[in-house]
Amino acid sequence: MKRQQSGFTLVEIAIVLVIIGLLLGGILKGQELINSAKVKNLANDFRVIPTYIYAYQDKYKSLPGDDSQADTRLPGGTKASAGGTVGNGVIEGAWNSTTATNESFLFWQHVRLANLASGPTNTADTTYLPKNAVGGVMGLSSANTGNIQITGMTGTYQICSRGVLGSFVLQLDTQMDDGEPCSGSMRAIPDSAAGTMGTAPVKSANAPASCTGTVVDPATSYTVCMTF
Repeated sequence: MKRQQSGFTLVEIAIVLVIIGLLLGGILKGQELINSAKVKNLANDFRVIPTYIYAYQDKYKSLPGDDSQADTRLPGGTKASAGGTVGNGVIEGAWNSTTATNESFLFWQHVRLANLASGPTNTADTTYLPKNAVGGVMGLSSANTGNIQITGMTGTYQICSRGVLGSFVLQLDTQMDDGEPCSGSMRAIPDSAAGTMGTAPVKSANAPASCTGTVVDPATSYTVCMTF
């Protein structure tokens, strides 16, 4: 006597496939929302940091990091003593400086002690340098000769943020600038070049002929800088 074979019917298989499709769609949509939130947080960093400078200037008539009276007017404050001339109206030093006596490094201590930003004020703290939404270091300096990170950028100050995926670079530039990471007030370079000042920017796949850099890879990490 034949035994009846059991298995899934076409209807049951179709239902399973629909459920799998819905789950995958939900996961992809959730990831899209997470990525969108990260880009918004990255954009917010670039928008809020300039307010620290203006608020500090308004309060103390000096620049954070370059303040020649930071050690007397700010409880626990440190006056810069290396890498430039204190009090000359320029935040000197590389944006990603790790020298505790540099103006660009002490910028963060000064704005925090002035209650303009949150974070540790002890320069020896391992979490002293601020991180962006994707875990990369952020920094600021004046955009003067020798400190400018990306070739062709002009402005009074530059803000740079490391570890930004190429897919985020394009979204961020679209939100903040002209949508092209090789032009405008926001540009990007590979993370590996973040220690070399005056590096040529990368470009989008549809960049104009005037852009000569390499095309952004969505899966590669970049350093994004904005001047203002």
